[in-house]
Amino acid sequence: MRKVRYQTEVGFYAATSPATPFWLRSNQYGIVPNDSPFLTLRQSIRQDYRAIRSHADSLKFIKRKIDFGWGVQAVLNAGHTYQLLIPEAYLKLKLGRSMEVWAGRRREIIGLVDSTLSSGSYAWSGNALPLTKVQFAIPDYLPRKGLIGFKGFYAHGWFESGRFVDNAMLHQKALYARLGRPNWRTKFYAGINHQVMWGGQTDRLSNNSTIKNNQLPNQFSDYVNMVLALPLGNRTDIDTTRVSHFDHENRIGNHLGTVDLGFEYIGRSFSLFAYRQNIYEDGSLFYLTNIQDGLNGLRIRNRRPRNPTGIQIKDLLLEYLYTQSQGGSQFLESSAQRGRDNYFNHSQYQDGWSRYGQTIGTPFISPTPASRSDLPQYGFTNNNRVAVMHMGMSGRILDFFSFQFKASYSENLGTYEQPFPNPVHQFSSLLTLASPVAILKGVTARASIATDIGDLYANSVGFYLGIRKDGYL
Repeated sequence: MRKVRYQTEVGFYAATSPATPFWLRSNQYGIVPNDSPFLTLRQSIRQDYRAIRSHADSLKFIKRKIDFGWGVQAVLNAGHTYQLLIPEAYLKLKLGRSMEVWAGRRREIIGLVDSTLSSGSYAWSGNALPLTKVQFAIPDYLPRKGLIGFKGFYAHGWFESGRFVDNAMLHQKALYARLGRPNWRTKFYAGINHQVMWGGQTDRLSNNSTIKNNQLPNQFSDYVNMVLALPLGNRTDIDTTRVSHFDHENRIGNHLGTVDLGFEYIGRSFSLFAYRQNIYEDGSLFYLTNIQDGLNGLRIRNRRPRNPTGIQIKDLLLEYLYTQSQGGSQFLESSAQRGRDNYFNHSQYQDGWSRYGQTIGTPFISPTPASRSDLPQYGFTNNNRVAVMHMGMSGRILDFFSFQFKASYSENLGTYEQPFPNPVHQFSSLLTLASPVAILKGVTARASIATDIGDLYANSVGFYLGIRKDGYL
């Protein structure tokens, strides 16, 4: 019989300014409010797939072919206001040993990246509340022991109501390849992910040529063109007398994603994982005009046995995020001059690449209200031209305390449309210590301190204190 796992956490946030510091709230799946102080209560339960422990179990699994799992998490935040959030609520089905279908909300990070210490995967970082989706996936590389393996997914989702364009939908897919057998020391990775915000209704863009009766394109032919990222072309359901050459060449919806490359080396005492995410939102990457932009990362992992008598670093991560090029300042003056990409902003979907006002992708392209009010106010984000140096570190102290440290320094230029008067610099950091509570089985205590110093956010020092209980029902 499979067991149901639970996790209960109670914690308290406080800060020296009204705003929660950057690294206490970023990449937390939207469950940490921007305003501090507040009390948080988090409860999650889940049931995973059956574990295959023997050849006999494997034969039973193959005969059964279908397995299932599920998970739910609820978060209650109490402070200046009250929030009840459901970041996870999903049902998943495993078909054989290779395929998975799931529906609901589920925590995800998409792209080649270190998922624990990263500044955030560019397109889908875990910074916002998960979307409701239906997804078909091959979650592990197939064939499992092959020289070349593939994995990927295909998904349809829905954005929240009350946006500038209501009832907008999400199309999402990814395909990744691995070169090298699982037991090889050296492996190479490559892949692409593609996200599209499309469809929906609005009465605020009535002069836009691609909208008829307040409805953005949503026919089946539109879906096919959107999935394949084909140009709009000649349409019979829109006012073609007002469609320019550019509109004919434009795509349906708001497209973005990354083309990723990775390298892994596993030695006896350490391993290396290097990755590069190349950004695209229109044709700039095709013409290589924005090739400077992207996320670069190097993770070094310590594979030595635990050291019970001193400090041991487990992972060290160095990242550099650059988005200041965007193909240059010129836009469509020639077929290869597709600059001003204006990452995460969009002329139709004016809420930008967001979920309940929070950035879905890298948190360093932040919503306009998050920055200081004396900076130019523009679009969903007033700051998508950034250069970020980021470091992450994790490890153990005396084989009792675990720690995690993040530090980021950024140069922020605003946007091409509304540049900041001068470059704005910002430093943000986070230190977290955790340890088991010896007298309480399964209970872990955690304390964090975070700082914001600079001219992008309010200078602040913030704290988190919490306890967490893990166990089985």
